Amino acid sequence: MTTSFGRTLRTLSLAALLASTASGAVLAQTLTIGVRAGPASMDPHFTATGVQAEAVKHVFDTLVKSGDDLSLEPGLAESWKAVDNTTWEFKLRKGVKFHDGSDFTAEDVKFSIERIPNVTGPNPTTVYVRRVKEIQIPGPLTLVIKTDGPAPTLPNDFIRLFVVSHTAAKDFSTKDTAGEGFNSGKATVGTGPYKFVSWTPKEEMVLARFDGYWGGKEPWEKVIRKEIPNDAGRVAQLKAGQLDLIARVPAADVPTLEKDSKLKVVKADSVYLFNVEFDFREKPAMVSAKDGSPLPKNPFLDPKVREAFDLAIDRETLAEIAMEGMGKPASQLVTETIFGFNKSLKVTKSDPKKAKALLAEAGYPNGFKVTFSYTNDRLAGDGAVGATIAQMLASIGIDAQANGAPGAVFFPAKQRGDYGLAMSGWGTLTGEANYTLAGLMHTNTPATKMGGFNVRGWSNPALDKLIDDAAVEMDVAKRKALLEEANAIVAKERPSLPIASLVTAWAMQKSKVTIVPRADEDTLAMNVKPAK
Repeated sequence: MTTSFGRTLRTLSLAALLASTASGAVLAQTLTIGVRAGPASMDPHFTATGVQAEAVKHVFDTLVKSGDDLSLEPGLAESWKAVDNTTWEFKLRKGVKFHDGSDFTAEDVKFSIERIPNVTGPNPTTVYVRRVKEIQIPGPLTLVIKTDGPAPTLPNDFIRLFVVSHTAAKDFSTKDTAGEGFNSGKATVGTGPYKFVSWTPKEEMVLARFDGYWGGKEPWEKVIRKEIPNDAGRVAQLKAGQLDLIARVPAADVPTLEKDSKLKVVKADSVYLFNVEFDFREKPAMVSAKDGSPLPKNPFLDPKVREAFDLAIDRETLAEIAMEGMGKPASQLVTETIFGFNKSLKVTKSDPKKAKALLAEAGYPNGFKVTFSYTNDRLAGDGAVGATIAQMLASIGIDAQANGAPGAVFFPAKQRGDYGLAMSGWGTLTGEANYTLAGLMHTNTPATKMGGFNVRGWSNPALDKLIDDAAVEMDVAKRKALLEEANAIVAKERPSLPIASLVTAWAMQKSKVTIVPRADEDTLAMNVKPAK
């Protein structure tokens, strides 16, 4: 016999169960990600750093999409073709809506291209639109781009052409107004799969699903990207269940996390690699004799000194010890999957004895002093790799003062030319070597916007010609040969020393999520799906 009290208790229990289930369903639609570093602004045109693009990709679409393997895919442009050597036509996607309900048209793309030079900051995003000479709009969904010469890689460049609403951003498109407009959300209106909710610098970005997204509805109703630069803190929060997924798992934690039955680790080769850069200016920054007195000339202008530094660095040890097995030795600026990679180039083998002899031949038998600056919070292992390289240079008599710095400090200082010897991560994000060669290795030429990241005075006319020729060569085989030859010159002249490419890892709650890894290391909510 069921009493009135029993029926009431059963009803309450059922209600509690339903409430719990409903609550669980809501929680299951929230994705919480722990990342090492976040954006410097919500303005997608502010800087070209990878963490910036990774964040804003959720809100803003690009004209051309970069696939998980960096292959080109239709984005806001359904198709594109070269009409002639200096003309590209892009057919835009129909029915695309901005988050405010307004229609996406070619006018928004034109506005975005023209906006970039007016608002870009450190690591300038002008590199992605430098070839654009004129923009024509023959129809609301047709865009014609006239270039300053043959531009075979324009679609590759446009994977970082983030499109903003020309109506929402019109009053926030100067260096003085852009930050306030986008960081507050007033102008943060895109066509991407998620809408902007809030952003707290150095803390978190909150996003809400955009149900009107042209690519289909995402499974996550809400996405929270927590910025946790401390590696141990990120791992601890994952293990405590406070995070669903973390990016850039520290190499030391990978074996432990792989053994945790509640967690899953996914690893993938990355296009990012560590790259040491020399200063070639007459008076390099923070380079001196060991007693602090000025040197009569810049030692890095001598190829023997650069070769000595190259031979001092044991890339195998760095990959296995400093990177704890999460790296691969490299002596080329691009990884093997990149168009233009030169298969004939070999990785430099360490030879400290020969390095010392070269320094002596160059007139530095006792070495010299240099401040070695590097990022310590951008890519997994960057701090350990930088500190270890400093020790390796000490073994050949170089007094290398280790100066690890957060990316937010490092990159503006590097672009100002504050560093005489520096190391940071670089990834060929367009899948084409010309992107890297034109940005890092070409003589800095403001008139043509080449060498935008080369602020250290490096210049080689023969190399410039190869890069220039490759930039306008429409024949694929010929362009590949030019890029391979350019990479060979870089390897011979050593203006930079590529050190090691990265193997990156993600860790996640096995019962809740799974991820499709990307070669550019982007951790996108769009690549994270509920576990089956």
